[in-house]
Amino acid sequence: MAENTKTISENRQARHEYYILESIEAGIELTGTEVKSIRQGGVNLKDSWIAIENGEAYVKQMHISPYEKGNIFNKDPLRERRLLMHKREILRLFGQVKQGGLTLVPISMYFKGSRVKLQVGLCKGKKLHDKRDSIAERDAKRTIDRAMKERNR
Repeated sequence: MAENTKTISENRQARHEYYILESIEAGIELTGTEVKSIRQGGVNLKDSWIAIENGEAYVKQMHISPYEKGNIFNKDPLRERRLLMHKREILRLFGQVKQGGLTLVPISMYFKGSRVKLQVGLCKGKKLHDKRDSIAERDAKRTIDRAMKERNR
């Protein structure tokens, strides 16, 4: 990401559940009260996913909390929101999802300048033994780092 970005939310579960083969930056269509709520950190990407319908990409099950001072302008927290991507890019991703058995998952949300961007990952699901392997690798790396830190004292 560029230097003037501020991360809002990350989907840590996606990194645990999937191999991320490719990541794409996409804009997202939001209302004013949703942006204000996002600025306060009221967004959750945990169970969200991306579907391609009628040549357009939509993020589903992404929870954006209602803005406290938003009264009648608040929208449904779980409504589907359209992603702003080039048609070619959407069609390419659609082909890869249909052909390769892959999934589109939001990885992180961030501000780029004043605009909200979503990092979309083209992912392949991990099996249970793969998850165990990645946990074991992470633990081994942590142990090695601790040993090196102790040794350098």
